[in-house]
Amino acid sequence: MLAIFHKAFAHPPEELNSPASYKGSKKPKLPEETLRDFLSHHPDNTCSMSFGKSSVLAYVRPDKPFSVNQRLFCGIDDIYCLFLGSLNNLSYLNKQYGLSKGTDEAMFVIEAYKTLRDRGPYPADQVVKELDGSFAFVVYDSKNGGVFAALGSDGGVKLYWGIAADGSVVISDDLDVIKEGCAKSFAPFPAGCMFHSEGGLMSFEHPMNKLKAMPRVDSEGVMCGANFKVDKFSRVNSIPRVGSQSNWMEWEQH
Repeated sequence: MLAIFHKAFAHPPEELNSPASYKGSKKPKLPEETLRDFLSHHPDNTCSMSFGKSSVLAYVRPDKPFSVNQRLFCGIDDIYCLFLGSLNNLSYLNKQYGLSKGTDEAMFVIEAYKTLRDRGPYPADQVVKELDGSFAFVVYDSKNGGVFAALGSDGGVKLYWGIAADGSVVISDDLDVIKEGCAKSFAPFPAGCMFHSEGGLMSFEHPMNKLKAMPRVDSEGVMCGANFKVDKFSRVNSIPRVGSQSNWMEWEQH
């Protein structure tokens, strides 16, 4: 999968952007170039959707209709979800949310997002923590420009993110596309974490602990985009809460 969001909508962490990206021979690419690269990697089974200058989503149709490491893409009520992996407790979650048995993982994530956005009763970290399985997803709310991404903690699915030439954030499971598109300004998306365009990056496993950026150096000794780790000694002063429809998740750190 590939998701690209303009920096004005996504607000990526500054530590992802490495100055080394602009000093070497290989520079970051513009979003449209990265999209072309992704589509060229999978010329026969890829589809994409663009939302003006704000975002683009691309999806590779699965080779097999049923797989543990499935790839799903759907849109409901102007909300779109790219989903990788599978949820072991999907049947339980569908029943809990009052959804039909035929609801797949991507459809469920959209419904869970809508519940949170519209002032649901639980904080976002608790909702994501209830997902049991190997998973990664990216949600784009085209009505308000909201971006929400998360990666499970078991390591069964890999996800990467980085910064394009125009400052846009790029998210993909295709490491080669990320490297080519973001040069040195990329890093693995941290496992057990979620990212929201309004609230930034946080751990859903340890929501009361802050994340700290860890410098990352490649095999050539060049500084790359930072890794993010839970800081066991640094805590936030308030738990995540659900906000309004336009800002469904507010994370206060006084």
